[in-house]
Amino acid sequence: MSRYCGIDWAEGDHDIAIVDHDGTLVSKKRIADDPAGFTALAQMLTDAGDTAEEPIPVAIEAPRGLMVAAIRATGRAVYAINPMAVARYRERHTMARSKSDHADAMTLANILRVDAHMHRPIPADSELAQAIAVLARAQQDAVWRRTKASNELRSLLREHHPIFLAAFASSSATNLAKPEVRAILAIAPTPAAAAKLSRTRVAAALRRAGRKRGIEALAEDIIAKLRRPGLRQPELVEQAMGRQALTLLATLDAACTGADDLEQAAADEFRKHPDHAIITSFPGLADLAGARVLAEIGDDRRRFADARALKAYAGSAPVTRASGRSVSITFRRIKNDRLAAAGWVWGFSAGSNPGPAREHYLRRRAHGDRHSAALRHPGEQDARPALLLPPEPARIRPRQGLRPTHHIHPGTRRGLTLRSIGGL
Repeated sequence: MSRYCGIDWAEGDHDIAIVDHDGTLVSKKRIADDPAGFTALAQMLTDAGDTAEEPIPVAIEAPRGLMVAAIRATGRAVYAINPMAVARYRERHTMARSKSDHADAMTLANILRVDAHMHRPIPADSELAQAIAVLARAQQDAVWRRTKASNELRSLLREHHPIFLAAFASSSATNLAKPEVRAILAIAPTPAAAAKLSRTRVAAALRRAGRKRGIEALAEDIIAKLRRPGLRQPELVEQAMGRQALTLLATLDAACTGADDLEQAAADEFRKHPDHAIITSFPGLADLAGARVLAEIGDDRRRFADARALKAYAGSAPVTRASGRSVSITFRRIKNDRLAAAGWVWGFSAGSNPGPAREHYLRRRAHGDRHSAALRHPGEQDARPALLLPPEPARIRPRQGLRPTHHIHPGTRRGLTLRSIGGL
């Protein structure tokens, strides 16, 4: 195809530029972000020579949105170009760093004209895989919001109610996200309120939180711990902090509920996917972690050329910088943070349970590696599980070195290892 389209995305409207193989502007237009705008875009592409057999590729900075979804539905290749890369391309043509929406659209079109082979189109994932990605990412965001709300609440309690934190502390810290802890905090946000608690009221709160056994004994223990002497803020300050604690608690309650609901929804959709049996065959990958992995790698078999490309995407492949006699190998900072986080959970879970991954982890620790390094070390072949997603379903047999149960031609597989996504 000798025509290339660039779209400078905005919230209300988009600038369109179509260039030919010489970089000459063929047509340009500003369209609205609505059905009429998409119709105008389709007409521009048709007038420029777009056909079903040879569609005009489109470059845009946003990888999602209604306009992107509509363009992808037509079967055209859509390239999501990183805005930082677009900025560097733009500086090739101006030293004054001038900028306009039309110039950005032209830059995007010219990126495809000269460097399309250096960029990858948005993966053609199935509709189910896209739905799983929405739910899994939303659940991951909810977990991060829950952690943030919990940390804020803990910081406030340390200032006016440290006895509460000590009462529910386990080995090292208090998990404020637990239903029982939140239920008690709702009726005892200050030391003054905690001192007035009765066993009946505490027991009722534990039942509302879902506690079934040992309620009376636990209530007695909680009351005894909350009535321990401690330092106090002035009365009015303490009351104000208690009110603030209840507000933060409401935020934490909403975050916990959202995370739980989205976890169930993501798991339900993930079980419907054909790759569910393969992904969950791995030690350390269950429904939620598996859904997160699938959400980030997708089910388009052409997305990654080999395992090294996936390692770079996950951030575990190092970056080499060489200039003359100077050579440095550094940690890859630019990566898919969601996939890297899922890889950490996967590696930690696999290394915490009996099996080849655990044995290798212990060997690396005995060798002198720290916890993080031991988790992400590649290991021997029998301790390095590979996720192979062939056209036909395949399961992993942990007792036989975690290899696939039947031969898969190298040209039809994609390797995903603990090393690939576990190197943080």
